[in-house]
Amino acid sequence: MDLESVADCRYLVIGDPVAHSRSPEMQNAGFSALGLGRPYGKLRVTAPELGDFARYASENLDGFNITVPHKGGILPYLAGISATAKLAGSVNTVCCRDGALYGDSTDGYGLEGALREAFGVEPEGMELLFFGTGGAARATAFHLAARGARSIFFVNRTPERAESLRREVAAAFPALQTATAALQDESAVKALLRRSRVVVQATSLGLKPDDPSPVPPEWLACNPQLCCFDTIYRATPFLRGAAALGLPVADGRAMLLYQGVKSLEIWTGRTAPLEAMRAALERSLQK
Repeated sequence: MDLESVADCRYLVIGDPVAHSRSPEMQNAGFSALGLGRPYGKLRVTAPELGDFARYASENLDGFNITVPHKGGILPYLAGISATAKLAGSVNTVCCRDGALYGDSTDGYGLEGALREAFGVEPEGMELLFFGTGGAARATAFHLAARGARSIFFVNRTPERAESLRREVAAAFPALQTATAALQDESAVKALLRRSRVVVQATSLGLKPDDPSPVPPEWLACNPQLCCFDTIYRATPFLRGAAALGLPVADGRAMLLYQGVKSLEIWTGRTAPLEAMRAALERSLQK
């Protein structure tokens, strides 16, 4: 953990790995537009270092973001968490106040904003399917359920994981329609796709250039009304396959933008400069 490299920072994004993060460019554009300088950096923190980092943050930072794999691991070091983060079971935004750390989750807000911007859909009454049941799916599913989604379905290679998450969401929101399917079960997956309006690809497939789509793209053709979103912020095999079918698609950059906007507002109590942050994010992605 190279703390000397971030000695001048008051805000950070931490993770392992974290070198790929575009958050510093985006957040510093926001801080700068508000006249607050460029105080945001990034720091690789391994799991064994997390406790030491938490102590450092409580004494030296005003806030930080968390990416994989620490969104759950940070919880024991926090003095409190928001109701949203408690439902999500994870934290991606932390405020440092009077020597204590307080956690929140803005991932769900980020996905809500991205889906509204890309497809014009609102969370109320939404019919949603997630490929994958990791941290991003969990946090955003609870958020959208709380915002009035009608149905949320989970498809995962390990059916037990999908069913576990489904039970948790259903217990918290009894009126929500829920169901699961194994990723390998074509018939079951297509049945859920036909009942969905929005599909969110929330697995890690697509991070590597030679990754496949989580499902054969032709499966998506069973519902010509599908809107297809990928949490990875570039064109992926999933998105390319959906676009070839004529389905509306969007990658994860707007989700990153809106979750970052919410983090900045939590830290500063001010309205974030959305377009300045968007422009900086777009420039960073073109490098």
